[in-house]
Amino acid sequence: MKFGVVVFPGSNCDDDMLHVLGKVMQAEVVELWHKDTDLKGLGKGDCIVLPGGFSYGDYLRAGAIARFSPIMKSIEAFANSGGYLLGICNGFQILCEAGLLPGVLMRNDKQRFICKNVYLKTATTNSALTRSLDPKQALKIPIAHAEGRYFTDAEGLAELKANDQILFYYSTENGDIVPEANPNGSLENIAGICNKTRNVFGMMPHPERAAESILGNQDGFGLFASLLGQKLAKNAV
Repeated sequence: MKFGVVVFPGSNCDDDMLHVLGKVMQAEVVELWHKDTDLKGLGKGDCIVLPGGFSYGDYLRAGAIARFSPIMKSIEAFANSGGYLLGICNGFQILCEAGLLPGVLMRNDKQRFICKNVYLKTATTNSALTRSLDPKQALKIPIAHAEGRYFTDAEGLAELKANDQILFYYSTENGDIVPEANPNGSLENIAGICNKTRNVFGMMPHPERAAESILGNQDGFGLFASLLGQKLAKNAV
């Protein structure tokens, strides 16, 4: 699997993602510029990542302008043909704005930017992003966002549940999904979802910031291992 990391004006986690994919995971990875339409040979079986940051300064609404970048038409075609697409934080917001994932990301319920470690409970292993994860283990992953409150209507929520599209819930360290563990007011503690065809993933927490022993936290490593089809959830790096 090859990876492409899209760089928008205002992206600030692109270098982090390039480092984790290229240096930590030892995968082939290329930068993709937002004004280009060429995906540099990436095709079905490969993965494009929309990283975190503040694309276009979050003007109008987080992700609302980036969704009209020239590269997005190529990315939509890539996803519709079965290529893997991962949006993290601002990337998740862009995917929802583009209609590639259902629902919206709204302002945090306390109207403040939040930057801290949270815990995630894996809701399903029926996806390339989560297949190597242990649903019994709560993962400690950082968040850093002001618009991370996931919302959809009752019909949309029912559809997510019926299709097993919820990937992660905010939880306690012990894996309990309770209101106290919800950092931003997200609907039913939802922290990450996928599309119906299970090749487009979005999540607010940042696994790329928790994928190396030098950082004191490798809980995010397993997500990248999953994408690459590796069985081990962690690796000493």
